[in-house]
Amino acid sequence: MPATLMDGIDWMSLREELRKAGPELGVDKIGFASAEPFDELKTILLKHREKGYESGFEEKDIEKRVDPALSLEAPRSLISIAVAYPSKLQAPPRSEPGAYRGILSRSAWGQDYHVVLRNRLERVEAWLRERVPGVRTMNMVDTGALVDRAVAERAGIGWSGKNCAVITPEWGSWVYLGELITNLPFPPDEPITESCGDCTICIDACPTGALVGPGQLNAQRCVSFVTQTKGMIEDDEMKRKIGNRLYGCDTCQIVCPKNKGIHADHHPELQPDPELVKPLLKPLLTMGNREFSERFGSSAAAWRGRKPIQRNAILALGSFRDESSVGELTQLLLADVRPEIRGSAAWSLGRIGTPEALEALKRAAEREKDESVLREINKASGAPEAGRV
Repeated sequence: MPATLMDGIDWMSLREELRKAGPELGVDKIGFASAEPFDELKTILLKHREKGYESGFEEKDIEKRVDPALSLEAPRSLISIAVAYPSKLQAPPRSEPGAYRGILSRSAWGQDYHVVLRNRLERVEAWLRERVPGVRTMNMVDTGALVDRAVAERAGIGWSGKNCAVITPEWGSWVYLGELITNLPFPPDEPITESCGDCTICIDACPTGALVGPGQLNAQRCVSFVTQTKGMIEDDEMKRKIGNRLYGCDTCQIVCPKNKGIHADHHPELQPDPELVKPLLKPLLTMGNREFSERFGSSAAAWRGRKPIQRNAILALGSFRDESSVGELTQLLLADVRPEIRGSAAWSLGRIGTPEALEALKRAAEREKDESVLREINKASGAPEAGRV
């Protein structure tokens, strides 16, 4: 940026002015950090990759994840924002026999947070352009190159919890994070020194042991990640641990003492529709692409399409041992063209275990050609140690 554009600007004052403007911009917390590379993070990410802990959804180039200069030329500072989201569902609908429900994680309540956060970051960018013509910025939310949590921690938004979430003093970990890389030389904030101390409640509560250590997550074992994958879930234990989760998992945040009693309801677009975030399971089994898009398209849960959610709904019916769903599951097992749907239906029919369910498995075994599905059918209809639980 030409030096003339910086003449006469009090960056400390402008920083505080922007921070005070946060509420009118729809931002609950704003922090500032240097744009130096995250050298210590690079070592952590490399070890993470070596151990096979990555989800596969991350930016592949680790250099881009740790060096802001690879995303914006000559960066001078980073601006981190946090937007609080709700943790409680008002008047949640209940599961009942024959009318069981799934659940979407809180990160999928309301409007897709990617859309909301980009809107907030664009408001911040517009605010900056009004005061500093010629400012250069790049905004990022979740799928950007930089690690949102690392930026937020450096910018004093919160500290990195043992559950791999940034925990803020004001809103706990119930916050969405985003950041701007900018060529403006804002003075950095001090990182927060508070920590989780000796508490390991989140690690102990993780359904699958995916939190392999403080701040260390094996994404391949994380229920939240697995619910978003496509294809067959081979691990029977993982199928059981998913329970009725259709998208995501909140366990490590729900049990966190720092989150106790915190609930943000001041962003209307993030407020959940109870029927949408706790939907009936059986209608999901036959939902087409158009209906799925109309119903779930505005949610973050829609980004992988309907197939993972349908597969997870099938598994949930098996976890509930819902005998009323045997007819629908049988139809999927015998007629659906997708192997992961047929295989999941086989597992659930095996869990239900009624004579009708076992007869459906027998019929399917005689006609199934896909080896992975046939394997699921044989496990589901065989001895308890072969897959029936």
